[in-house]
Amino acid sequence: MKRIFLIVLDSVGIGEMPDAADFGDEGSHTVRAAAASKCFSMPNMRKLGFFNIAGNRIGEPEVSPMGAFARMTEASKGKDTTIGHWEIAGAISLQPLPTYPQGFPEELIREFSDKTGRGVLCNKPYSGTEVIRDYGEQHMESGDLIVYTSADSVFQVAAHEAVVPVEELYRCCQIARDMLVGRHGVGRVIARPFEGRPGSFSRTVRRHDFSLAPPKTTMLDQLAAHGKEVLGVGKIYDIFAGRGVTDFVRTSGNADGIDKTLAYMEREFEGLCFVNLVDFDMLYGHRNDVEGYARALTYFDGRLPEILHKMKEEDILMITADHGCDPSTPSTDHSREYTPLVLYGKHVPAGRDFGTRPTFADIGATVLAYFGIEPQIDGQNLLEE
Repeated sequence: MKRIFLIVLDSVGIGEMPDAADFGDEGSHTVRAAAASKCFSMPNMRKLGFFNIAGNRIGEPEVSPMGAFARMTEASKGKDTTIGHWEIAGAISLQPLPTYPQGFPEELIREFSDKTGRGVLCNKPYSGTEVIRDYGEQHMESGDLIVYTSADSVFQVAAHEAVVPVEELYRCCQIARDMLVGRHGVGRVIARPFEGRPGSFSRTVRRHDFSLAPPKTTMLDQLAAHGKEVLGVGKIYDIFAGRGVTDFVRTSGNADGIDKTLAYMEREFEGLCFVNLVDFDMLYGHRNDVEGYARALTYFDGRLPEILHKMKEEDILMITADHGCDPSTPSTDHSREYTPLVLYGKHVPAGRDFGTRPTFADIGATVLAYFGIEPQIDGQNLLEE
């Protein structure tokens, strides 16, 4: 029984890419920013080779790494969660998804309002915590939906759970998803429920993402077509619009995501367990919280031995990221960075440096090849080397 556990540390970038300036991200290095905190400690990832990766040499590299490692280059034209995960799964996006730095066109907002039967507030790029602070009270009085975006390709809808029940919010978001196609095909429509009173609003864990379906075949499609299981933990089902996922669980944060990954490790299956740990990005990167980011990395590292302990003879562990989100820069948006890849298992050559790869898609091609499936996706099998 072959199994691969692919864990995406959401936004854990390891240094600016050559075109970072084109994205306004010159100088970004998410891990280095977190490493400046006294809360930062990653001895277990160091042993696997995490700090042997080019551009991520923080402190002394491990003399004899237990794992193999590489620096991954994003070939797609973007720096968001959707495009990053699609590329990991073998689908390179040469056209960027649309963004709306001035808000969404008035005709779209009118159509959305007509179809949902609710008014719209805001319609600007905004921080998720600040938008409910600034518009939450007006929303509670009127019942109008708070619509906002960011530097990413997202249409976000916030509503107080006592004013708009979560299922109603999801219905409204599905309406938006059905509308936003073609040239307005944003990567994600995101339901952002919140609770509390004016002056003390907080977002709840019942966020839900409505993603575009990937534009072409992914490793998930191929695995499922060959009878392998594809288990999604966290946002994976949403990111791929459910396509190719055979079973999934959503999570309330990193701790819950690790717990549910460990539960899947107890299960007998052949295939892929694809995990997204979102707290790095959602709670700390977007809020420029260096200390929080450092603590989150330290927490993951502290629980890594539990994952390694549960690995079976034919298992492979892959740890990577989908983009950066440097918490030390003035920007609160994602950053255009290289990402790490660490591999560990009996079939992985310990200490092997696979260098700087031209695309995240090498991960998807490697996964498929391990199961004896000829990749019909972008990317190259690392283990073949």
